[in-house]
Amino acid sequence: MVHATDILKGLTAAAALAAAVVMTVPVAAQLQPPVTVPGIDRPVVVVTGEIEGTMNWTNNFVYVLRGAVFVNDGATLNIQAGTLIAGEAGSVGTLIVLRGGRLNAIGTRTQPIVFTSDQPVGQRARGDWGGIILNGRAPLNIPGGEGVGEAQTGVYGGNDPNDSSGTMRYVRLEFAGTEFSPDNELNGIAFQGVGRGGAFEYIQVHMNRDDAFEWFGGTADIKHAIASNAGDDSFDWTFGWTGRAQFLAVHQRSDDGDWAIEADNNEFNNNLLPRANPQIYNFTSCGDPDTNEGVEAFRAVLFRRGTAVTFRNFVIAGSRTLGMQIDGAATLDQVNNGTTQIGAGVIFGPATPLHASVVPFVTNGRFPNVRTGVATGLSAGCFQHESPNFQPTSVATLAGGQLAPIQPPNDGFFETVTFIGAVPPAPQDDWTAGWTAYPQR
Repeated sequence: MVHATDILKGLTAAAALAAAVVMTVPVAAQLQPPVTVPGIDRPVVVVTGEIEGTMNWTNNFVYVLRGAVFVNDGATLNIQAGTLIAGEAGSVGTLIVLRGGRLNAIGTRTQPIVFTSDQPVGQRARGDWGGIILNGRAPLNIPGGEGVGEAQTGVYGGNDPNDSSGTMRYVRLEFAGTEFSPDNELNGIAFQGVGRGGAFEYIQVHMNRDDAFEWFGGTADIKHAIASNAGDDSFDWTFGWTGRAQFLAVHQRSDDGDWAIEADNNEFNNNLLPRANPQIYNFTSCGDPDTNEGVEAFRAVLFRRGTAVTFRNFVIAGSRTLGMQIDGAATLDQVNNGTTQIGAGVIFGPATPLHASVVPFVTNGRFPNVRTGVATGLSAGCFQHESPNFQPTSVATLAGGQLAPIQPPNDGFFETVTFIGAVPPAPQDDWTAGWTAYPQR
């Protein structure tokens, strides 16, 4: 199998790719003859502008995003398994799917689709390019029912919870999250008003400068997702996200980063409806107890600003300072009225596993089977940046069965589980193996 690093290591700078006389895909998607770039084993295609109709990207080319590339309303971009897409650093290459457009990026475990930086291997960094923005017509709680994405990445929102923005499966995205201005950075993948009509599973966002995954309202579901080495939060939601999620894994790095989960309803009015209320089952967070690289990425889970949540079957390990916090009266109201449900989890490592806001609910049984100070069964490999191991080392661990999981709804999306955490204990299959990668540069 040819790896993305093998394909790109012939580049000596972003300019080498930008200066090459390569073909451009204009609005009408007329393809010109491909051009070979020295050091790359496939012809290179530069993509600019807007995509109309149906376009197919195949794995016998390397595609370069030059500037903001839009998949327009009514258009569909299909990407074949094994295809490599590079975001051009000099032009802030970004892929934006507008409302009514669809991205079908369907890889396989042996042939994942890879979105990466056009910089040479060894010189890549967070924020080299933009990322992926999906805009949909699902509900959100912004007054008026519509929002405008960060850095003008599209209008989103509507009244169709079953809207589809396409399908992403076995996709890896790395070194994205360009900063346009202070506090104005792109997420790895932004789900902006995205509906549940599509499918998102087996997705890794690695070394993003801002949040790895963020939901701005909508109803989109996700399963088997990894956020690794994010420069801000790993999983983030706001504006009324009501989707479902199962098997989420986080690996933090102390040189940068913030929360493994940072969750809001609406920053400006904590009680706007529809209220953010996702259902999340089977979550693992591997913090970074080593401070040699820095002192950030020290906190795990924060629910605030009026969000509700169902949060079950979690393993939180290695966060140095804080394990879980519930912040604000509107957020606590969701616990007291029974909307928020938390339980069946282990928190090990932080100086303060449970913030004072959480302790009473664990003590009185409102949050059942939440244990602190008990080993999770995760090995030290959980904290290895280059090859984290999210799989517990033995079935004779809390994560492997001694703490019974809470079963999710039998609704066709969730899977029945025999374990807590994102990844089953050995010797069961490690679903993260074979398609993920953790390059540091």
